[in-house]
Amino acid sequence: MNKISVLGVNFDNVNMSEAVDRCREFLKGDKGNLIVTPNPEIVMRAKDNEEFKNIINNAALVIPDGIGIIKAGKILGTPLKERVAGFDLICNLLEEGKDGSISFYFWGSKPGIADTAMQKVKEKYPNIKILGAHTGYFSPEEEEKIVEEIKELKPDVLLVGLGAPKQEITINKYINDNIFKIGIGCGGSIDVLAGEVKRAPKLFIKLHLEWFYRLLKQPTRLKRMMVLPQFVKEVKKSKKG
Repeated sequence: MNKISVLGVNFDNVNMSEAVDRCREFLKGDKGNLIVTPNPEIVMRAKDNEEFKNIINNAALVIPDGIGIIKAGKILGTPLKERVAGFDLICNLLEEGKDGSISFYFWGSKPGIADTAMQKVKEKYPNIKILGAHTGYFSPEEEEKIVEEIKELKPDVLLVGLGAPKQEITINKYINDNIFKIGIGCGGSIDVLAGEVKRAPKLFIKLHLEWFYRLLKQPTRLKRMMVLPQFVKEVKKSKKG
């Protein structure tokens, strides 16, 4: 599969349809596959964290989640096909599994949110198979119990919303135990599924302004957004190098 490197993070050059096809292939197998959805903020973290970068680059699928990644590809002269948002990929997988053919487990967010997300999705898809849900707040001892539950349930798709890089490191820790077929570090997607956070209107998404909508709704994100100018600077510097 064609790879595009942005500051040392290797992206699969796929569109959404191809990403879904890859997931279908993963679901046919019996081993664990990590899917990572880096945006510029995650790339900048990986740039300065060799362990995190190696986990991403060894993942089964790395999709460009963020218009900043698409712009970086163009700056570098190695354009990516399109933005493949992690939330949209998750929604496609839920749609694929609405008949009960794919099982899911939600792990992340504040207490009660994962359970609410599970109920909301079940309301939309009555036949979907969501095997369980657990908050993203837990002690090391509780993590062992959560993983034991996942081992018993063996979901096809494990959504882990613990924030990067914790979610990717956690999935990778259990990747060889074959207790799930797909593990996705899903950030705040569980909050969106629960209705706690609203997705940007379609017009904002179409105009590649989803990041701006989220900033309007959550002004506390401003500090995190400050990484974007630095990201562009680093990309341009890497091109010159």
